[in-house]
Amino acid sequence: MEFKSLKNIESSFKQIRLFGIVFLCLCAAITGYSMWSAYDFAEAQRQKIYVLDGGKSLMLALSQDLSQNRPVEAREHIKRFHELFFTLSPDKLAIESNIERALLLSDRSAFNYYKDLSEKGYYNRIISGNINQTILVDSVICNFDVYPYDVATYSRQMIIRESNITERSLITHSKLLNSVRSDNNPHGFTIEGFEIKENKDIRVLNR
Repeated sequence: MEFKSLKNIESSFKQIRLFGIVFLCLCAAITGYSMWSAYDFAEAQRQKIYVLDGGKSLMLALSQDLSQNRPVEAREHIKRFHELFFTLSPDKLAIESNIERALLLSDRSAFNYYKDLSEKGYYNRIISGNINQTILVDSVICNFDVYPYDVATYSRQMIIRESNITERSLITHSKLLNSVRSDNNPHGFTIEGFEIKENKDIRVLNR
């Protein structure tokens, strides 16, 4: 009878130990899940920004990793440079204003190209001939696998004269460097080694 009682005590002890181990494992799992949920919640809250609207109400804004948007900003930077640099009108002040803003987005390579055209009288002919020049950027191809980023730009120029409209193919190549953001350079890039690979007539439309 005493032997059977001892066996019952040993069996009860094993059960209690098993329940204790299971209970500890459940507590550890619940604690781990709670900590993970709290961290995930805190991380989600860090992505939210509350903006005060004129001192009256709070508006919720979501933050975003800047690196996720760099390809879009790079293409927009290149497009903006080409629009400023190659959009010309028969107005000296307008030309100088556009060129000055374009040169803030690039290094000296673009300035050298501008200086060369100026010395050849290109801009004077634009003014004297009452010519308007516009550009349409078809595509901007950026390689973000290497730094500085390699960029090829394919676009079309429209040179509008009183007698005709000349459409030209314009292909340029350059590299992009990360730079400091400013009012003059909102995307934070600098164009390096700008060069024109192709600039030839496609067709001429008589007016």
